[in-house]
Amino acid sequence: MDQAVFHPLHSASCAVVCSRCNLREICLPVGLTQAELDHVDRVLVSHRRPLRQGDSLYRPGASFEAVYAVRTGFFKTTRTANDGREQVIGFHMGGELLGLDGIGTGRHETQAVALEDSQVCVIPFHELERLSQQLPGLQQEFHRVMSREIVLKEGVMLLMGSRQAEARVAAFVLNLTHRLQARGFSASSLVLRMTRQEIGSYLGLTLETVSRTLSKFQAEGLLHVRGRQVRITDAVGLQDVLDGAVP
Repeated sequence: MDQAVFHPLHSASCAVVCSRCNLREICLPVGLTQAELDHVDRVLVSHRRPLRQGDSLYRPGASFEAVYAVRTGFFKTTRTANDGREQVIGFHMGGELLGLDGIGTGRHETQAVALEDSQVCVIPFHELERLSQQLPGLQQEFHRVMSREIVLKEGVMLLMGSRQAEARVAAFVLNLTHRLQARGFSASSLVLRMTRQEIGSYLGLTLETVSRTLSKFQAEGLLHVRGRQVRITDAVGLQDVLDGAVP
């Protein structure tokens, strides 16, 4: 297996400048003019915050003050169920926003945890609101991001409610590779930053079912799996699993 595709999703950087960020075309400032980007550079992003693997970016009940753009690394967001179980509700990578759950109530309702050493750009929400009034393009993009989050969550609910385990795992792998490809990574190879138990929590499956399904896909020639390293060997066949699944 080609190890070159498994480099970390983070690199050293210090300047907090959106206009020179290699994620700007998939992050919040996408579509802004150079003059608008310069304005964003001056007033919007206050600083970058590093987190070690396992650190929490925010916890349930914490005061909502900012949204966070993932600069490097990988995160999971979780919610605590009534019985005390941790339910994974999302996985987030570079160029995606965290913290939107706090907009409505002024307090975070979920927890965001770094799955590897990571870094986020801190965007004070009051500054985002103020600047959005001056830059309609920024406001439109922020609305697009929120709409995307709603559609994603609805898609996950539909997937878990109407698809078999194999289709859920196939959709998960395909979604991850598509998102990574948009960031310049391999379209067929990835490293799972999350555990199989976390994948199962997200998909509404047991750890055993996730492991068994990945092994089945490998036996059928759809994937090559070695620990957390996954390579899609038959993308068409994997898509067929998703498209052909029945409730």
